[in-house]
Amino acid sequence: MAMAVSRTVQDGGQLVVEAGTGTGKTYAYLVPVLLSGQRALVSTATKALQDQLFSRDIPRLVEVLGLPIRVALLKGRSNYLCLHRMEQARHSPESAQPGAQKALAKIETWAQSTRTGDMAELTGLDERSSLWPLVTSTRDNCLGSTCPRYRACHVNLARKEAMASDVVVINHHLFFADLSVRESGVAELLPTVRVTVFDEAHQLNEIGVNFLGQQLSTVQLHELVRDVLATGLQLARGLVDWQNLTAQLEKAARDWRLAAGMHRGSVRLRWSGQHPEGVEPGEWDTALQAVSQALTHLQNGLDMVSELAPDFQRLGDRTRELMQRTAVFADTPNPEGVRWAEVSAQLRLIESPLDIAQAFSALTRPVSAAPPGDADSGADLGPDDDVDPDSLEALMAGDPRHAAGESAAAGPAGGVGQRAWIFTSATLGDEPSLRWFIEPCGLSSAEVMQVNSPFDYAQQAALYVPPHLPRPGDPGHASQVAALVLEALDILGGRTLVLTTTLNAMRSIGEQLQAQCDGGVEVLVQGQSPKRRLMERFREGGGQGDAQGRSGCVLVASASFWEGFDVPGDALQLVVIDKLPFPPPGDPLFEARSQRITQQGKSAFADHALPEAAVSLKQGAGRLIRSETDRGILVVCDNRLSTMSYGRRLVRGLPAMRRLEDHAAFLSALRQLTTDASHPNA
Repeated sequence: MAMAVSRTVQDGGQLVVEAGTGTGKTYAYLVPVLLSGQRALVSTATKALQDQLFSRDIPRLVEVLGLPIRVALLKGRSNYLCLHRMEQARHSPESAQPGAQKALAKIETWAQSTRTGDMAELTGLDERSSLWPLVTSTRDNCLGSTCPRYRACHVNLARKEAMASDVVVINHHLFFADLSVRESGVAELLPTVRVTVFDEAHQLNEIGVNFLGQQLSTVQLHELVRDVLATGLQLARGLVDWQNLTAQLEKAARDWRLAAGMHRGSVRLRWSGQHPEGVEPGEWDTALQAVSQALTHLQNGLDMVSELAPDFQRLGDRTRELMQRTAVFADTPNPEGVRWAEVSAQLRLIESPLDIAQAFSALTRPVSAAPPGDADSGADLGPDDDVDPDSLEALMAGDPRHAAGESAAAGPAGGVGQRAWIFTSATLGDEPSLRWFIEPCGLSSAEVMQVNSPFDYAQQAALYVPPHLPRPGDPGHASQVAALVLEALDILGGRTLVLTTTLNAMRSIGEQLQAQCDGGVEVLVQGQSPKRRLMERFREGGGQGDAQGRSGCVLVASASFWEGFDVPGDALQLVVIDKLPFPPPGDPLFEARSQRITQQGKSAFADHALPEAAVSLKQGAGRLIRSETDRGILVVCDNRLSTMSYGRRLVRGLPAMRRLEDHAAFLSALRQLTTDASHPNA
């Protein structure tokens, strides 16, 4: 893998590498990138890996290799303290909440000593805290160069540091947010970067479609209400009836949410015509019109005081943008994309492309670098072409404003294909072509390789598909899964992760385990405690054979725990998956993609649903074995894996574990795990 990365860095082009758990893929791309001396951008899907690369992996390699390399970390602006908003925070209604003044005092004290302003440095303040948005900024409420604290702005200082660094570590959300609105500084950085690496690349398509489309939500409207009311009462009290204007918009937003109907939990409503499915058309149109009128009245009020402070100008820009989005969603959907409404406690409208292929192929295609003084020599772009200078094509193809960056990227060789694009993850598909990843990302010309895990899965892990459980659609399925987990806990005393495909199953299994487990096993359920606390407690381990006598625990989780949850060692020895993770059939984005595949003459099941399930299953199974010494059992409580013809394809996508054929073999393997934990050196 390292040699392939080195070759791609040298020659340019696209490289896609699926590298199994334990291959050391992080070092396999970092070492050749660092040794190349080229300017590089490294992007991750999660802030956790982003922090790990910046704080641990890259510094360790830079020291060992003895390289004079400057490294910078760049996050989205809401991760940095905003000095201007912090100074205003004490005047906001939220600051009157119990404990808020004490927390603000802690933030103000930290603000005097922090160099980066990265909120991750501040312990004890959760991202979900109501104070977080009061002391950070967003693209919507940032005042830009008109801000009184602009020179000391932590976001701008981070961007300046990034522009002066050799390696910049970002995340996919920041990358795509910038490509869609050119807001975070990445757009200025890209033309000067010769090597771009995407780790955790399997998430690129889903993250990308969220940013390359349009969204309108009641959350955006409520946040606008909050900011207008706070700013208006502080800087222009009495000049405009702020209370009335914001109350109008707040009521309109509430009525609009009610027009979407009452639903249990969170649902996605299809939207192929003028209205989302299931809503009353007249009520929906009236509610959306009321939102538009309330925004218009608010805009008129802001225009009256726009000269008083830059805050009002920015609020006016936000209001106009929301008015434009309201007009978009009042019209019929774009036939080239997909539109849907997400209904929960809030309402969110989304219109997005079906994938990122078009945008990404334009971004990553080989380009000829513009020689010094030849600004118009971009790939396929003549000086008279009608191209938006802020578009992806202009950005990557020698736009005059970026000519210096293009020539710097060319290197001594010049010519086509100078830029190197490297994509890697432990899971990029279920077949050697990695079609599941390649096609939606528009990487048809990429070199593809797979690097297998060095772990001996046949010795370290076993797969069990219980033949006695009811079919997944049976009402008693979740109860039977919980019963199997209870039987396993009697032997292991903990060390168990239960992954569910739905929140309903998670709650049902979690409640049954909490009701029936004795005090010797702690039952953790996602949503009942912060995710970080759940992970910390689970990693502490415990259970039968624990040398320190700690009680064991079982974690029941869904969604985000299927990937990125790393528990090496004896703390995790049993992973139970309740059913095969096929995409939900009513999901509008899944349906639109399936419809397109059918129109292309292919099978929506074999070419879309099955690969999606295979990748998700592979990710869930990947939680089990994380090091050469790990031992464990994977249980898939869905007999379709054994009885249906497509089950063989799903099993082939998993690591080559040995099979446990019956329940007696399963119980025996559990007892062996307990014996091994009690005598680790035996």
